[in-house]
Amino acid sequence: MSDSGVGEEIGAQGARARALAVLRVRSRAAAVALLPAAAAIVLFVGGATGRLTGGSWDAARWAVTGVAVAVLLCAAAVGAVITRARPALSPTVEIAERSAPDLYRLVRDLADRLNVPAPSSIALTPDCDSWLEDRTHPAHARADAPHTPGAAGAAPVLVIGSPFLWWMRVAELRAVLAPVVAGTGPAAHPDIAAARRFVRGLDAAVALAGRRDLGLIRRAALGLVGRIARLMLRACAEHAALMERGVASAASERAQGVDYGLRIVAQEQVGLAYAGWDRLLTRVALPAWRMGRWPSRLDVGVVSALTELSRRDRLAEGFTSRLGERPACDLLEEPGAVDEAASLLAARLFHGGPAVSGPDWSPVDWQQYPEEVVDRKWRTEAARLHRVLDDMGVRRSARPGDWTPGDPAGGALPGPTLDRVMAHLAGQGEEAGDRLAAGISAEVAREEAETPPPASATSSTSPPTATDAPTTAPATLDATGDALALRGTDPLPLFPLMPPRTGRELLADHVTAMVCCAAVDTAGAAPGLDWLDGPALLMDGKRRTDLAGGVLSLVEDGDGEPLRMWLASTGVRPEKPVRLV
Repeated sequence: MSDSGVGEEIGAQGARARALAVLRVRSRAAAVALLPAAAAIVLFVGGATGRLTGGSWDAARWAVTGVAVAVLLCAAAVGAVITRARPALSPTVEIAERSAPDLYRLVRDLADRLNVPAPSSIALTPDCDSWLEDRTHPAHARADAPHTPGAAGAAPVLVIGSPFLWWMRVAELRAVLAPVVAGTGPAAHPDIAAARRFVRGLDAAVALAGRRDLGLIRRAALGLVGRIARLMLRACAEHAALMERGVASAASERAQGVDYGLRIVAQEQVGLAYAGWDRLLTRVALPAWRMGRWPSRLDVGVVSALTELSRRDRLAEGFTSRLGERPACDLLEEPGAVDEAASLLAARLFHGGPAVSGPDWSPVDWQQYPEEVVDRKWRTEAARLHRVLDDMGVRRSARPGDWTPGDPAGGALPGPTLDRVMAHLAGQGEEAGDRLAAGISAEVAREEAETPPPASATSSTSPPTATDAPTTAPATLDATGDALALRGTDPLPLFPLMPPRTGRELLADHVTAMVCCAAVDTAGAAPGLDWLDGPALLMDGKRRTDLAGGVLSLVEDGDGEPLRMWLASTGVRPEKPVRLV
């Protein structure tokens, strides 16, 4: 036997041994539940044979019987909750075989080469990761799917990170998926499958007991169930972790013979994809989501972001030469529809947007992003900045040429100018900045509180938890019918990208927005998009990256001179009114 075969056998044996240890926890729990009943049976048999008679034995008999009945009822309730509790389901975009026949063919050929069962289906996640997910629980079955007897033994679902399909080449994707697909072999072992079902049931029972929307009686009853499930979960947690480590080791050893050399190179692409994807979400997608727009081609954007990263970073040189090879997204029949579905799901996971588009939640193409997101973001923040100054009683600047029509008294009101902001911050220093930052924070919080909650993909109004049933929305997402469907939890930000911004950060953002509005309106600048840094100010067709220093000096130190020098060098007129939304 080869070294890889020996390593695989060792990993598989370790995983099976740990699975049996997990199952022993279940057996011990059952034995503890049956112990009072066994004692009651002994007492009754002793009484029937005439050996354990008398008043004290009769009292003991009925007392132990009462305890046994109570323990058995409690054990039955705990077992029912663990069995019926719905394990967490990862929100994904399901890919039907008719919408990606080449991708299914690649995965099945890979499973044949590894001599393991093929995954039952394929789904995509808007993240840089891939895994196998067991969806054999009855609660995970789609309502429109026919019931299949014996489905509990079905192979797990292969979940693939959608950025991989657009950035990786076909051969690289196959190499990266090899150890993942190899995991279907251990997953088919009955002991490992039973141990995993038991652990998932315990986890789901704990989550169910922690729900806040339960009534008083159900909360009390499930509280006891949750404590027992948590106790068993702690008892088998270490064994379960070592079992999964053994499964991963065995799968990795089995995949050694499949594209091993290419897999080393492909793993470099995984790290690069993660870096570009993170920058794209936090710097590019997040500003759009906050504006009620969701970029509909995030996976296409990650290619542009990574290409730009390769151009800037010498460590990534040579990676762009791969772009001449066939991308893995060619394995999809409708890559545009898949990208759109994954982009919408990303907005749900990382920001909490609704599951469907609407008047306040609409898609935006990359060509429209500078005008419909960047420019609108700047002008919205500039308008908020001047509203807060108005509420604080800060007088508007009054210089010749600053007047705008519209005063019903026949006079004129000075328009919103950058001079007004700079004079206020530079005139009073740190105190003025603190007051203005607090006012902006309060205004942002008020606007967020007035924003209606996102519409759920289902009619349920209960808050989602890890045990919620899967949702399906919308019913059709592409021209091929229901080949694509979103599944998972309700639209909540399960993984918020960034913590809440501080008042000073908000103030710096709003002052920057005001400067950019003045540059666009008075110096011929234009809003732009940088794939790695998000909204950008373009002057003479080039991105200006030297604005932040002057803004920070004004906001943090009350020193407006660096910003005024920057304005003078670029031809921006701070005394001129700007257009707001």
